[in-house]
Amino acid sequence: MASHLAGLLGLSNDEDNVVPFTPKKGLRGTRRQVTNLDVEKMSSLRFYYDLMSQPSRALFIIFRLSGMQYEDCVVQLRNGEHLTDEFKHNINRFQRVPCINDNGYKLAESVAILRYLSAKGKIPEHLYPKYFVDQGRVDEFLEWQHNTIRVTCALYFRTIWLDPLLTGRTPTEAKIETLRIHMERNLDIIEEVWLAKSEFLTGSSLTVADIFAACEIEQTRMADYDVRIKYPKIRAWLKRVRQSCNPHYDTAHHFVYKISGTGPQAKL
Repeated sequence: MASHLAGLLGLSNDEDNVVPFTPKKGLRGTRRQVTNLDVEKMSSLRFYYDLMSQPSRALFIIFRLSGMQYEDCVVQLRNGEHLTDEFKHNINRFQRVPCINDNGYKLAESVAILRYLSAKGKIPEHLYPKYFVDQGRVDEFLEWQHNTIRVTCALYFRTIWLDPLLTGRTPTEAKIETLRIHMERNLDIIEEVWLAKSEFLTGSSLTVADIFAACEIEQTRMADYDVRIKYPKIRAWLKRVRQSCNPHYDTAHHFVYKISGTGPQAKL
């Protein structure tokens, strides 16, 4: 049960993994609406996601910032809408979110989706550069974060908040301390290396690297971990990311704010 809900919250170690919850026949609950009201016809691009998933939140913000025309397809993971044969055969063979269907071309995995849409000219260059030197730096972070920030922040959250909720068992102080140390080793690198000489992770302006990282780090709010206390550079950086991405950032993190009981501007 714990692993099921952990997957729903985007907490497995595999990128974009969603672990089955409770199967539900059909996709009747999938909500679809077209974004960008100025378009004259429905987009051929469908975006399937749930804001409970960190990578889904990142792509949601990126798509909104890009002003992309797409059909908004919300998948209710809690209802098992991703577990049906219809979803598997018609939407994503891996039965996970986020994923897209671009006029019949189906693609999963958030970074793969990002790069595909960038190649099609859908993602602005200031978010994901085309110049190979600048793009290489962004890609460096995207590859680095999989087994560092994503894994350790998610594991801390799962152990401190999710597992006790599902099992009623509280982790030992020793285990909490071990997980905190592992997580903070990577937060140290964010603070001391990635943000050592710049306002954003890969330079002087916001890129997709910042958005993916922020979505992972924000998750720790739900485990009563306030990254702002120990890390002044991360604190200032998160504020810049939120300001650069709003109103989409707050929309994407509404679930995190609600569960953690902390608003986006909560004081230390």
